[in-house]
Amino acid sequence: MKIGYYPDVVNENVTRIVASTVVFLGVFAILFPNPYVLALLLAGFTLRLSYGPKFEPFAFFTSRYLVPWLGISFVATAGPPKRFAQLIGFLFSVGAIVFFVLDLRLAYQITLATLVFFASLESFLGWCAGCFAFGLLMKLGVIPEEICERCNNLNFNK
Repeated sequence: MKIGYYPDVVNENVTRIVASTVVFLGVFAILFPNPYVLALLLAGFTLRLSYGPKFEPFAFFTSRYLVPWLGISFVATAGPPKRFAQLIGFLFSVGAIVFFVLDLRLAYQITLATLVFFASLESFLGWCAGCFAFGLLMKLGVIPEEICERCNNLNFNK
């Protein structure tokens, strides 16, 4: 699989469960600041941004084993907005690492708390702020027309 691939259609239920891991890791990193948890957050966003759920361990486990075992249905949702949300999470993770390294504790906590807040909205309510921003960028014409067409074509090819 080439770098930069992200599926056009993803399972909304998987993305919500994966967002709960971001919530957990983010809260843990706020309470117990350490580079290892930050590295896990950054690695997760990097892998999901680069390859979708295929190579990120928790997303892979969730999509291949946890969701089928729990009998959770496949709910198709457009992949490109979710990828955009991964980019935002990646940027927040990088920001948290920079603030951690510079020992800017308050900025570190605010950055992670913001990430946790928006990941919580995705996980618990199913509202994706990155997807919302993606939609606004589509309306403004910033997102190319071909991406818009892919978003509207949920052909259920998993």
